Amino acid sequence: MINILFVCLGNICRSPMAEAIFIDMIAKEGLSDQFHIDSVGTGSYHEGDLAHRGTRRVLANHGIRCENISRQVTRHDLNLADYIIAMDHHNISDLRYSMRGVQLNGQVHLLLDFAENTRIRDVPDPYYTGNFEAVFQLVEDGCKGLLAHIRAEQRL
Repeated sequence: MINILFVCLGNICRSPMAEAIFIDMIAKEGLSDQFHIDSVGTGSYHEGDLAHRGTRRVLANHGIRCENISRQVTRHDLNLADYIIAMDHHNISDLRYSMRGVQLNGQVHLLLDFAENTRIRDVPDPYYTGNFEAVFQLVEDGCKGLLAHIRAEQRL
């Protein structure tokens, strides 16, 4: 199994959106049995909460289910991950700071490093802007590129 861990700050907007989009993509490609997909936050602010209603709404508008319950990243998560996919540079810094001494076995990347249709690297947090549709478009683009990267790298 290829283990992918999506990471954002609170695990209610961006990372659960990426998780749901990626799960939908791999299901449509018939690859669900080859992946384990999860998402976490670097903070515990929303632990136990459902994904933000804006995230759930934009995903539903695109026919994608979201069943995420927010939780904070653990050392175990990082040890299991083959790919650690952060939504922004702050997430990567927070991971490295809070998990000092942990060997990050997974490859740490920004999601938008895989996007084809944008030059920005940080996915903006819609929690503050309310712009969930624009974030959906960025995350979907990044997920498409990520899946293509993994398919080539893993020969799927």
